[in-house]
Amino acid sequence: MRFLRRSTPSKVGADTSETAPAPTESEQSDPRRTTGKGRPTPKRRDAEGKRRGPAAPPPRTQREAARLAKANRPSREERRRAADERRERMAAGDDRYLMPRDRGPVKAYIRDVVDSRPHLMGLFMPLALIVVLSLLVPVPAAQQYLSMFSLVALSTMIIEGIFLGVSVARKAREKFPDEQVGALSTGWYAFTRASQLRKLRIPKPRVQRGANP
Repeated sequence: MRFLRRSTPSKVGADTSETAPAPTESEQSDPRRTTGKGRPTPKRRDAEGKRRGPAAPPPRTQREAARLAKANRPSREERRRAADERRERMAAGDDRYLMPRDRGPVKAYIRDVVDSRPHLMGLFMPLALIVVLSLLVPVPAAQQYLSMFSLVALSTMIIEGIFLGVSVARKAREKFPDEQVGALSTGWYAFTRASQLRKLRIPKPRVQRGANP
């Protein structure tokens, strides 16, 4: 009954070595095959954290917080450069730098319509200066004539602003039928745009006078 006899360790090892498949020549010659590292691959976040080192402790006192904020504050030259860039982008009509009331394609179209032709309302600021000067002139007759002229010019500007607001609102609704265009808000926006001198308008006009936007 020899087949019931327990095998010795030496025989077991010999049998295992005999049954284990030997690596083929292609596996031995292939340099891309690598053996296991025996440990899990670290995450990218953990590896970056080890390279950066421990985080700086938070400030303990108000003086330390003020010193840290002052150290991280941009210099005066950097602030001036950022302000100049923001001003240039705003003048160019970039929506990212415009005020909320100037953003959107509807407002850009309204500005183009207003800038495409001259308006008497563009003399509103010089007219206000004339009114102030008329109060300083010690001649009563000159004050009377200047006051009458200012009143007539102001009335004409108001009438022109009403017609301009109605016209711009109608054109904006035809141009953007899916947008909600309010007559009062559109008219007021067009009036304030037209009452400014062309060189002082922000954003800068992007159409020439006589154009058909």
